[in-house]
Amino acid sequence: MQTAKPLFSYRKYWAHKFGRAPLLPMSRQEMAQLGWDSCDIILVTGDAYVDHPSFGMAVIGRVLEAQGFRVGIIAQPDWTSVEDFQRLGQPNLFFGVTAGNMDSMVNRYTADRKIRSNDAYTPGGAGGRRPDRSVNVYAQRCREAYKGVPVIIGGIEASLRRIAHYDYWSDKVRRSCLLDSKADLLVYGNAERQVVEIAHRLAGGESISALTDIRGTSYIRKVMPDSGFEIDSTHIDEPGELSPHPDPYASAQAANCTVAQDKNGPTVVRFQRDIPRSERSHSYIRLPSYDMVKNDPVLYAHASRILHLETNPGNARPLVQNHAGREVWINPPPIPLTTEELDKVFDLPYARRPHPAYAEQNIPAWEMIRYSVNIMRGCFGGCTFCSITEHEGRIIQSRSEDSIIREIEAIRDTVDGFTGHISDLGGPTANMYRLACKDKAIEESCRRLSCVYPGICKNLDTNHHPLIKLYRRARALKGIKKIFIASGLRYDLAVEDPEYIKELVTHHVGGYLKIAPEHTEQGPLTKMMKPGMGSYYRFKKLFDRYSKEAGKEQYLIPYFIAAHPGTSDEDMMNLAIWLKQNGFRADQVQTFLPSPMASASAMYHTGKNPLHRISRRSETMAVPRGLKVRRLHKAFLRYHDAENWPLLREALTRLGREDLIGNGKQHLVPAWQPRGTGQAAQKPVKGKKFMTQHTGQPAKHDTQKSGRPGKKHHKKTVRRRP
Repeated sequence: MQTAKPLFSYRKYWAHKFGRAPLLPMSRQEMAQLGWDSCDIILVTGDAYVDHPSFGMAVIGRVLEAQGFRVGIIAQPDWTSVEDFQRLGQPNLFFGVTAGNMDSMVNRYTADRKIRSNDAYTPGGAGGRRPDRSVNVYAQRCREAYKGVPVIIGGIEASLRRIAHYDYWSDKVRRSCLLDSKADLLVYGNAERQVVEIAHRLAGGESISALTDIRGTSYIRKVMPDSGFEIDSTHIDEPGELSPHPDPYASAQAANCTVAQDKNGPTVVRFQRDIPRSERSHSYIRLPSYDMVKNDPVLYAHASRILHLETNPGNARPLVQNHAGREVWINPPPIPLTTEELDKVFDLPYARRPHPAYAEQNIPAWEMIRYSVNIMRGCFGGCTFCSITEHEGRIIQSRSEDSIIREIEAIRDTVDGFTGHISDLGGPTANMYRLACKDKAIEESCRRLSCVYPGICKNLDTNHHPLIKLYRRARALKGIKKIFIASGLRYDLAVEDPEYIKELVTHHVGGYLKIAPEHTEQGPLTKMMKPGMGSYYRFKKLFDRYSKEAGKEQYLIPYFIAAHPGTSDEDMMNLAIWLKQNGFRADQVQTFLPSPMASASAMYHTGKNPLHRISRRSETMAVPRGLKVRRLHKAFLRYHDAENWPLLREALTRLGREDLIGNGKQHLVPAWQPRGTGQAAQKPVKGKKFMTQHTGQPAKHDTQKSGRPGKKHHKKTVRRRP
């Protein structure tokens, strides 16, 4: 893998003489108190400003401050005019824009496209404090506020929209947000390395248009390279006439590809399998254009597959996609931070609290992470519905044990209200800390989408002992009473090291442990790239055993997804039966939400499976797309809710499973219906009579409101212990 300039090896910018700020300023008054006449960089974010390493803008701000730059923050500005974007004056170098820690559309809308009433990243939890597609709106306002100032967009919203992408909320394919935002540069993934290089090069006098060689960035390219190889991937290979076997004595280039020389540009390689290794570093891949993927779902699925195969920093090639004559160029992913660099990022002088401007207002996201510690970045799970891998990458970046211990001690000694309980010691996953490929050369050449699917790669080191050692050292600290593990656990990895499960169960579970099988049926599981239930049962056996040995009554709480691409009504019925048989009643359920750029979103939009080679003849999968079927799948997860019983009875009858309707323990839903519940969904089913709760008479199928169910039969919808 290519090496990168160490993050903290740059010569500090002259403004470092002002010293560090207790909190990055949000007003001119605060700037004056620091002795500043201007900011070198202004960061605009859709989140409230919390100076904590779990908030992206705080991290970027403190990293830039450590390089000597004066950094200001404009948090949750009023986007209806430019005034709020001028509150700190004109930045000397650039505006950095992000929607915040969450995608603004995911933050504001549910999976059913309903507006959420709250926002965890806003003071008071109030909703509506950021616009839809915040990156686009904020960037345009920055451009209006100060013409000529470079605008750089980043964060997860920009990261997942760096190419033409399916937008669930408008149900269409949208352009790269580089074009819609009118930004100069897009930074994707974890941004420290890119942003630091950008800042120093701009400070050194370079033009923003000259910054075309920085990994982890995307920009509009007016002129294509005049040398190298363009790999044309704008078409899908189709069966045709058989070609003669290649001459084994021919050159590698002649054997593998057909070459066409463009007089005014690079060598174009068509229908290739590979190119000569000596030319690999000079090659780039041309994706189907925006107009092509917009109008052809098969080409969209093909482009999605190519994009996900080019995400390993060790071998990824640049991608280019034409948007109505403008070329969106995407450089390879950034080189992951080393442990030493990541330690320095987390060791920066964060105040670890919200800005005083919010006074006593509660910020829910801050309260949630207030006593938690992030120990690593990245995820090699590759779950198709998840955006973590697309954003942070598959290579795990772990902090040192000493750095983590220092943060726990800082929480203990400086954070108000600490009672001795660390709420989480994790990250994107709970147990990938220091897990990596056994061979660096193999890691750099690998193009697998997951290290653990369809099975755990033989080259993956699954040794959990460094994590066990960290747990033991952390809980031995003075003043630490309990450390919980709340991050998502990869139980298929955990069962490879039973000692870890014993450590976890004995010391770090507070009665319940949440895990995510996501489904029980192979159809949807293969589309999710999740392990089968065999791993779940292996983990549960060890979990129960070690809980018993520890003398504790503890339970697993499994999470599942409804309406994922590749899921049939029968799959959801079988999942509901499993839940009933195992005594689970889900209070909250998750319906699949197609986030931009995820492989599962490509499945949702196209009906094709980009986990395999795409062709026009490849099988089209079932996609639960309409509101009715999505509600049905969600209803199966909440089979115990009387509001869902009419819908489920109708579905069970259609599936030929009327044997699951009745009043016995073996039935999924009862034959009676409490008055005042499920009336809107209730429809007569031919040849089937259902009883009301009170009278024992056949129910009338109308929309008339009736009284509450009697106490005798009323059941609370609470989770039952397994």
